[in-house]
Amino acid sequence: MPAVATAPYHWDAPDRQAETLAGAAVLYNTYWVRFDRGAVTFNLGIERNGRLIDAARRAGVGRIVHMSVTKTSAGSPLPYFRGKGIIEQMVRDSGIPYSIVRPTLVFGTGDILLNNIAWFLRRLPVFGVPDGGRYRVQPIAATDLASLVVAQGMVTGNHEVDAIGPETLTFGEIVRQIRDAIGGSPLLVPVPSAVALAATHVAGLLTGDVVLTPDELAGLRMELLTSDGPPQGATRLADWLADVRSTLGTRYESEVARHYR
Repeated sequence: MPAVATAPYHWDAPDRQAETLAGAAVLYNTYWVRFDRGAVTFNLGIERNGRLIDAARRAGVGRIVHMSVTKTSAGSPLPYFRGKGIIEQMVRDSGIPYSIVRPTLVFGTGDILLNNIAWFLRRLPVFGVPDGGRYRVQPIAATDLASLVVAQGMVTGNHEVDAIGPETLTFGEIVRQIRDAIGGSPLLVPVPSAVALAATHVAGLLTGDVVLTPDELAGLRMELLTSDGPPQGATRLADWLADVRSTLGTRYESEVARHYR
């Protein structure tokens, strides 16, 4: 008997989806998509979240802990943040007690973004940093986020909390910390956003992946991965990098291979 039982989502069978959730005290909802690809779109992600929340309601689930992202808005010009904002309202309207947890940039085991930055830093003589990376980020460790999410499953009432780490770094500082931790030597060069996006598009063609989307870069430049709230994590990025420096970026982690194939 496995320690954790698994079941498919049953997207096209709402009654079976509700049956799967029957008896659950808490639904920890992390379902979302990073970008449109084929039939898997942001609109589909919104629709499926609505089905899942309705199934939880019909199944009598006692609480929803919903994973969102900082600075969501149903009126955002960025589909990722707009969709998250729409789903947050679905959670509020469900009638089920809830916690909405909004992380910023998450780092930890299985990380894609920081791992792949390290992968390029291990191989390139020059690394272009979009607009010099002046925009701020408040990264949080996955272990700190997990502790917060589990704790939110045990509270009562409705809560909304931004999950941020203990420090505010610019994106350029994050890239430099990664380079220094892995012992890399590439020259970090400020480049216009258009040049960075063109370079990551070429890299995506070579790796068969989506390295960075225009909306992701726009969200970084708009400093959407920040919050005015208090830190919810204690792990500093440099401390985590010191622990994983020998393995981070030794292999490329493909978003497409992981979630779309």
